[in-house]
Amino acid sequence: MNMKVLNDDTLLNYLLNNKCGKSKNNIKSLLKNKCIYVNNKCVTRFDYKIYKNDVISVKQCRCEVDILYEDNDLIVVNKEAGLLTVSIDNKDTKTLYKEVSKYVKTKNKNNKVFIVNRLDRDTSGIVLFAKNQEFKYLLQGSWNEIVRVRKYDAIVHGCLKSDGHIENYLTENKEHIVYSSKTGKKAITDFKVVKSKDEFSYIEVYLSTGRKNQIRVHLKEYGHPIVGDRKYGIKDNSKRLMLHASYLEFLNPKTNKIIKINCDCPFKNFI
Repeated sequence: MNMKVLNDDTLLNYLLNNKCGKSKNNIKSLLKNKCIYVNNKCVTRFDYKIYKNDVISVKQCRCEVDILYEDNDLIVVNKEAGLLTVSIDNKDTKTLYKEVSKYVKTKNKNNKVFIVNRLDRDTSGIVLFAKNQEFKYLLQGSWNEIVRVRKYDAIVHGCLKSDGHIENYLTENKEHIVYSSKTGKKAITDFKVVKSKDEFSYIEVYLSTGRKNQIRVHLKEYGHPIVGDRKYGIKDNSKRLMLHASYLEFLNPKTNKIIKINCDCPFKNFI
C-alpha cells in the first residue's frame, strides 16, 4: 500500500487519519517491526515528521500479532476476539500462543514463549507471555501481589445510572457453567458507568479477583449481561462479545518497575 502525503504531519497521525485500516496499536506494532517506509526509507518512530508529497508505504509484516509491549523477559499482545489463547486439543488450530511463538522464532529458531494469563476465546485484549520459564513462574507466583490495576471495557444491556460493586462466591458445575453460590471462590468486581444510551451502557470493569468467567457472570446476575454473550447473556445481533481487557498495571518482580499497558477498545464508539 502506497500513500502520498497531502499535508505536513507526524507519521502516526497521518496513518490514523488516512484509512489505512489499522488501529493505533496495530500501527505502533508495524513501526516496531519495520513495516513502514517513508520515501523508501524504513521508519520506526511514531513521531517521525512527514511532509507534503512524501510517499508512505505499508509493507507486509512477518509479525501477525499486535505487540503492545516487549522487553528481554516479556511480550504483551492484544488478542483478537474469537481467537483461542492456547489450544484445547491436539488439532492444528490457530491460537494466540502459536502466533506469538512464530514471532519470537523469526528472531531465533530456539526462542520459546510461556503463557502467563489467558482470556476467554470471545474476549479481546491484553495477554502476557514470558520469554523464559523462570519469569513465567515469577509472575504467576506473585500475580495477586504485583497487579495494581486490571481494567476491562464492556457494553452491557440496559441503561445503567450508577457505578456498582459486586462481591460473592462463584462455583463451576459439570457443564462448565459458572454461577454464584454460598460456597466456591470469592469474586469481587467493580464497575464505572462511562455512558448510557437507550438500551445499552458502556462501562469500565475493575477486577480485584480473577475467577473464570467472573465479569460475564457478575454482570448477568446484576441484571445487565454483556452484549454478544452467547453463554451467559441474552439473544442479540452482536457479532462479538463486547468485553475487552483494556488496561493492566503491574510491578515487574524482577526489576521492581511499574509496567502500564494500554490496549485500545475496538468497540469504544458503539454507543
